[in-house]
Amino acid sequence: MAEDTADLQIKPSPDEWLPMYEMDEFIVTALRGIGQAFDLPYTVSAIDEEEFHQRMYRTLPEALRYTTGVLVQQTGHGQGSPYIRGFTGYQTLMLIDGIRLNNSVFRSGPNQYWNTVDPMSIASMEVVKGPASVLYGSDAVGGVVNVLTRSPSRVEEGSDLGGRLYYRYASAGNDSLLRGEVDAAINPGLGVFGGVTGKWFNDLRGGRDVGRQNYTGYDEYDVDFKVRYDLNDNVELVAAHQRVRINDAPRTHRTVFGIDWEGLSVGSDLLRQFDQERELTYLQLHATELEGVAQEAHLSVSWHEQSEVRHRVTGSNSLRYQGFDVGTFGLFATLVSETPVGKLTYGLEYYRDEVNSFSNRSTIQGPVADDASYDLLGLFVQNQFDITDKLHVTLGGRFTYAHLDADRVQDPITNLPFSMDEDWSAFVGSARLVADIVPEQWHWFGGISQAFRAPNLSDTTRFDTARTNEYEIPVTGLDPEYYLTFETGIKAKQNRWEGQLAYFYTMIDDMIIRFPTGVVDDNGTPLDSSDDLFEVTKGNVGDGYVQGIELELTFYPVDHWKLFGNLTWMIGEVDTFPTSTSPLTREYLDRLMPLTVNLGARHDLVSLNGWVEGIVTIAGDADKLSTRDASDTSRIPPGGTPGYVVLSLRSGWQLHDKVELTFALENLTDEDYRVHGSGLNEPGLQAVIGLEVSF
Repeated sequence: MAEDTADLQIKPSPDEWLPMYEMDEFIVTALRGIGQAFDLPYTVSAIDEEEFHQRMYRTLPEALRYTTGVLVQQTGHGQGSPYIRGFTGYQTLMLIDGIRLNNSVFRSGPNQYWNTVDPMSIASMEVVKGPASVLYGSDAVGGVVNVLTRSPSRVEEGSDLGGRLYYRYASAGNDSLLRGEVDAAINPGLGVFGGVTGKWFNDLRGGRDVGRQNYTGYDEYDVDFKVRYDLNDNVELVAAHQRVRINDAPRTHRTVFGIDWEGLSVGSDLLRQFDQERELTYLQLHATELEGVAQEAHLSVSWHEQSEVRHRVTGSNSLRYQGFDVGTFGLFATLVSETPVGKLTYGLEYYRDEVNSFSNRSTIQGPVADDASYDLLGLFVQNQFDITDKLHVTLGGRFTYAHLDADRVQDPITNLPFSMDEDWSAFVGSARLVADIVPEQWHWFGGISQAFRAPNLSDTTRFDTARTNEYEIPVTGLDPEYYLTFETGIKAKQNRWEGQLAYFYTMIDDMIIRFPTGVVDDNGTPLDSSDDLFEVTKGNVGDGYVQGIELELTFYPVDHWKLFGNLTWMIGEVDTFPTSTSPLTREYLDRLMPLTVNLGARHDLVSLNGWVEGIVTIAGDADKLSTRDASDTSRIPPGGTPGYVVLSLRSGWQLHDKVELTFALENLTDEDYRVHGSGLNEPGLQAVIGLEVSF
């Protein structure tokens, strides 16, 4: 959903200081309608515009690094992929103003597509952890992240013109980011907003021993534009366009520029980099306080283009390039009706991908099938009702139909083209409860939710390199993946503190797993690698589980002080074939998040119009490895990724009513470390400076 919640949060004046409880925030994603975080039967998090600005997040994935249950892996400096409750890639779903970013070429494991959303264009970001397939369909397994983009301001009368200029500098990469915005309220019913961002990231310096990591920088250019027109007091029309272009983002670990930190292997490619482009245009209608059968209506029609080109030069100096273009037509309609049996939220979604794929090594297809389409249709209904004054129930169900039509797929044995035409359907349900143990102070929540993921073009038609020394081949006859999650927890909100504790257990059924066939390629495939590659296929063999505990606490000891912390513990296993001759074996889930703790303190310097904050992150050794983790030696050191302790300090000052300065010292001990599964190390000691001038 894309409702504007900016006017819903009222902050006290400096003379009337009150704790700003995070669970007082309004969330629209969890129930596809506005609800307070404290009252929701889900574990949710929200990252608002102020946090984006004050912590100066470089990319959207990095903004999730302090969120419980989330591990932010970075294959490259321009390729971040959050693992939410053990899942990433096409098993997590991202929305932009309610519109799916995911499409049918998203692959398993970490990918770079979340990096194509400019954090400078975001007003807030909402995270719903756990299955959300009832409301959002396929892929919503580990969780859903909904980005709500910046919108034009409103005026009560007349007109107004404003804007801002923002500059960010980071010393570890000698990086620069420049953002310009214009915000025009033309009259009380019409507003226009536009922004342009340029980003120049140079080679990143790691910690004290690693030093400069060569061939890690890239450039990015972004544009976003939005018009909001109020048809009347209760109905608004929103038109928006955004464009992102990322140039030459390297995958350093696969090249000779990789590092041998902690025993890592160095790649053989001379060059491997990606160009990414994404354009989204949409028109949405939001109506509230309607009379008749439905009291709310939210309608959206969109066109979304995503493309990538991978350029590669092998160790033998042979040029390879491949890529795809995906055009997606999207449509959703959501209605809300207050009925005698509860609050009904219901509607439909439809997305159709048109895919073209190319490679200079094959006339048939690129990384996925050429001349292909993928349709995804969903019908959903949800009912919220009260059993008693203190017991609140949310029930929901969804039917989904998916259809794949691929005209040009390369047979890995004959190298001749063939076609695929497959479809799948699924029904999933959810039952969630909230009990008011002490109204407005203690809530118990829990429930059971199903999730599923229909096979996509990446599962069925991908003919491309995978992890270190692997390539995967097309396969037919796959079934959907199914998941069942049990979750329970407590939310508390007292005079000077708040917190929540959640436990989840997800049963994994028929997960599509990549496993080796026993074939070793020595330049016999169109991939034509300079090294031998192990062929992997896919099958619905992955039964297993993942479970975890997430704890969050915030304490306000005295006025203008805030102490906060969180903890994540997670474990999971899934069935796989470790080798082509092994029996089905249960192993750890790929790239399990290690025990992670974040602790912080913040003080508002009221007399100085500023603030100061310190955060320490403590991560344990990530040594629970699957066979594929252990073999991914260019990203994961032998025995696993070492734990780390990282301390950062940040502060900000309002120098003038229209000038704000933000400053940070990150990784104060200059530690060498990387997030588990990443392809490069995080920055060493660095200074980050942000300057905003508004008008």
